Parts: sequence; C-alpha cells; structure tokens
Amino acid sequence: MASSRQEDKNSPPPPPPAPPPSDPSSKISPYVLKLRSAPPDYFYQAPERPPTVDLFAAPTGPYFFYGTLTDPLMITEILNLAEEPQLRPAYIMGYECKMWGQYPALLDSPGSIVEGAAYHVRTTQDAERLAAYETGSYRAEPCLIRYTDGKEPSEDLGYTFNFVGNLSELSEGEFDLKIWLRRIGRQAAADKLDAARSET
Repeated sequence: MASSRQEDKNSPPPPPPAPPPSDPSSKISPYVLKLRSAPPDYFYQAPERPPTVDLFAAPTGPYFFYGTLTDPLMITEILNLAEEPQLRPAYIMGYECKMWGQYPALLDSPGSIVEGAAYHVRTTQDAERLAAYETGSYRAEPCLIRYTDGKEPSEDLGYTFNFVGNLSELSEGEFDLKIWLRRIGRQAAADKLDAARSET
C-alpha cells in the first residue's frame, strides 16, 4: 500500500483539460474560422491579372519563308500592309524542300539546309492570314532561324510552315520564285527580283 502511494507522488501531474470550443456543436477547424474572419488583404494578390493565352492561336514572332512568301510584295498583299516589308536573308538547318505541284513543301531532313528569308509577324491576325494562305497542308512549327546578313541578332527562335499534307503527292524538284512570278503573270515583280539579284 505504501509503495503505491510512493508511485503516485513520483508520477507527473495530468495535462490540463483542453479549452472547450467556442461552439461545442461546431466541427469547423479553428484555422478555417480564422481565415473566414481575415481582412481582404490577408491573402496574396497578384498586382495584375495575367493576360489570357489562347493555346490554339496562330503564333507570332519571326517566321522563316522559303517559297512564294520570299516575295515581299506577296506578303504586302496577304497582310494588307502599307508598304513592302524588309525581309532578312536566312536559312534553317535540318530541312529539305520537295515540290507539291508548283509549290515547295518543307520536310524534316537532318543535315540539309534550306535558304530563304525571315519576317517578323507582329499580330495573331497576320499569322492567321499567312496560315490561311498556306492552306491546311502546311502548319506553322518552331524552328531556329539563322540570318546571313551579318546583323544582330544572328539567329532567332521562330516558326516556319512545314508540309503536313499527303506525302505521296510530293515530287522531286526545286522552286524558282522568278519563274513562278512570270507563270502567274507578275512580270514586274520578276524583273524587280532580277534587278535585286544583279545588285548583289
């Protein structure tokens, strides 16, 4: 009997009882109740709402052109520009061109180079107009554009229109812009291209 009393004296006192909740019938966490009563600026708020991004919109930025769009006048007409754009001579690596009727078709080809020109597309509307001109057989896909005019930047991440149509419709051949312009009756544009090439 004496030993049990001795053990009672050496054991730690019991913990104090937990304070009763403000509402005994409530099952809501005290933390949730605190958040409900927090002032409006208690949580982080972004200074500006980020703009909505349409993941299916035609991309803007530098575009590499390798066919009919290397003619500045063609871009002027498609985009309804006030004046002809200044294109930068450029090339892309890892591609080759075959012919889809009278038009070039860009395909993946490791180790090959395609020469052309680059233009900076500034609005989604302009990008959509170019995509409509290229038809559903072409799709804008990312590429690395390398410029050959010696100006900066010397390269850009941009886009080009890859052929996504029926491969069985393609044939071997090369696209000549000057011949194509004359074929569609744009003699003045072909002569202008001749003059520009003779200057270089």
